[in-house]
Amino acid sequence: MSTRVLVVDDSITMRALFTDVLERTEGIAVVGAAANADEARDMIAELKPDVLTLDVEMPGKSGLEFLEELMASKPMPVVMLSTLTQKGAQTSFKALELGAVDCFPKPQQATPAEFDKIVDKLGKLVIAAASGKVKAKTAKEAAPAAAAISERAYQWNGKLVAMSASTGGVEAISELLASFPANCPPTIVLQQMEAGFAEPFTAKLNDKIKPNVVVATDGVKLEQGTVYVVADPEKHAVIDRWPEASIRLLGNDPVQGFRPSADLLFATIAKTAGANGIGMILTGMGRDGANGLKALRGAGGKTFAQDKDSCMVYEAAGAAVAQGAVEQQLPLDGLAAAALGAAGTLAKAA
Repeated sequence: MSTRVLVVDDSITMRALFTDVLERTEGIAVVGAAANADEARDMIAELKPDVLTLDVEMPGKSGLEFLEELMASKPMPVVMLSTLTQKGAQTSFKALELGAVDCFPKPQQATPAEFDKIVDKLGKLVIAAASGKVKAKTAKEAAPAAAAISERAYQWNGKLVAMSASTGGVEAISELLASFPANCPPTIVLQQMEAGFAEPFTAKLNDKIKPNVVVATDGVKLEQGTVYVVADPEKHAVIDRWPEASIRLLGNDPVQGFRPSADLLFATIAKTAGANGIGMILTGMGRDGANGLKALRGAGGKTFAQDKDSCMVYEAAGAAVAQGAVEQQLPLDGLAAAALGAAGTLAKAA
């Protein structure tokens, strides 16, 4: 059965181009196109689409305002279409907080040639979104923040933590790291996202969690109390030695379609750190990370995956489980304790 999609965009050109792109993907049927929130509201009731693609900027009720309305009244999978700008990044993160499955960048030029380049990627995202878990949510609804473990209560044992995510990962990572203490293990976060989004994502994390968060740079040494964000779509990240490990960034070709590659990151941790490595795969599309995580488990490292019930998209975690790469599946709210427990001990505060 095809995934039924409703395209919402105030531009007739964009509606036509996105409709064409999606209809060229096997397994997708575009059931309608709306120019504004009012039209979309009526068409959702009539056509019952599985997924909505929603423009951020629209006259009248904006895409974000309509997204908030939908998530409060009729939650459904929504892929937001946004521009690749600093403002666009902030808007994208707001959309994810409101419950969008993911945000997809509009091509900078509205031409058939530019849209040809996004057929495969957008099609896969929309199909994955149809199976994504969405929950009723409003901007005024503040999710209870996890309490960070105190610095005095945590003792690090010298091990390294690494995690990977894609679709649904921005919010999952924020929630998971909220309970990390300021003196957490050195932690690498690989999040698939568009160029230019790493810095705003890092700033978002720094506002919410206790450890210091930095964008991973070539040659940076891994230190306790720091989270390293790997999100540049032009660079892979690997670990070059152990102990006194550092991150190296490589401009090699994508690995099985992914750059940065979680497979490559986990595999180099297996080779260098071995049993001193802790890896986990969170919500996301595809199977990136499954092979590398299996190598890490084989090298004696601890491996975890986010469970199906708490994943927005279970595809990546499920692939790792099927591969035999995962020692334990846990809900999102249990993964932080598992990682911290594998990389240290909780001690009584003095």
